Amino acid sequence: MIRVQTADFDPGTELEQLRRDNRGQAGAIVSFIGLVRDLNDGAAIGQMTLEHYPGMTEKALAEIEQEAHRRWELTATRIIHRYGPLAPNDRIVFVATASAHRKNAFRACEYLIDTLKTGAPFWKKETTPAGTRWVTPDSDEAD
Repeated sequence: MIRVQTADFDPGTELEQLRRDNRGQAGAIVSFIGLVRDLNDGAAIGQMTLEHYPGMTEKALAEIEQEAHRRWELTATRIIHRYGPLAPNDRIVFVATASAHRKNAFRACEYLIDTLKTGAPFWKKETTPAGTRWVTPDSDEAD
């Protein structure tokens, strides 16, 4: 399941729906929630604006999701990505994976978030005290 939207999402509601949809199939559900930071590369962030190309974005996310299902035995996945203006601490992205076993769910969740950060057509612009700047996507491998 993929959604690209401006509206916020409730992680608890999303996880509960995924659990209910996979009753009896999933032994593990793993999730990730990405937030807007208030500081990036030494600059205070007042706002982040995410842009995307409708249609292209959903297609890229679907391909990433399909690859995760090819690599790991999953019963379901859920990807929600927001766009538009967002403030520090706002939720940007939600990724959840369900599987019979936790190892598949963990590995697939990590793959999904890392791959969508660099492989999905989203453009991020930060507003700082010095002005606006475009953000280069990375996979956060140093974290």
